[in-house]
Amino acid sequence: MDKPSPEQFEMRRLESLSNTIFGVAMTLLAYDLPRATEFGHAPGWAELYHLYAPRLIALVLSFVIAGVFWVSHQRRLARQPHAGRAVVLINLGFLLLIILLPVSNGLYGNYGASSAVAVLYGLHLTAIAAVNAWLWWIATRGQPARPELAGALFPLLLLLSGTLLATVAPQYAQYLWLLAFGGVLAHRFVGDRTVA
Repeated sequence: MDKPSPEQFEMRRLESLSNTIFGVAMTLLAYDLPRATEFGHAPGWAELYHLYAPRLIALVLSFVIAGVFWVSHQRRLARQPHAGRAVVLINLGFLLLIILLPVSNGLYGNYGASSAVAVLYGLHLTAIAAVNAWLWWIATRGQPARPELAGALFPLLLLLSGTLLATVAPQYAQYLWLLAFGGVLAHRFVGDRTVA
């Protein structure tokens, strides 16, 4: 096994930081949920639905997206135990985008019917997916079969498509964004075909 050069960064340290960042960001997604004190009286079903449904949908969507990207990030770091300064900086940019997820989630949960807010949220998700795909491209460069890269490009395309849809029909964009998790299936499909 080659010994890493002193210029290389041990990615295990970045893994510890990223676990903390993902954990905090995924927990803060629930921060924007309404509190019981927002009702002056005992609420009915319609009031509960009106107040909680959009925010819970945004929370679940963002939580699942963050979870999928966390798994992808962990797999990538395990595959690339050492990296240079540029790769570390790109990873830190990726983690910054994750930190900002509770902010765009809060906006989307409160104003998801707004085309501008839905597009902003979609652009944020697309940026996360784009940096994730870029990091997978770096990690798998020079390898003949790259199912991980296919699995990273699939959500990028669907998140971008959902963002474009949000410009005209923001209420339907979330369905395309949910389909982005088919990246796991795309990875499996491409991986199975390259083995055969």
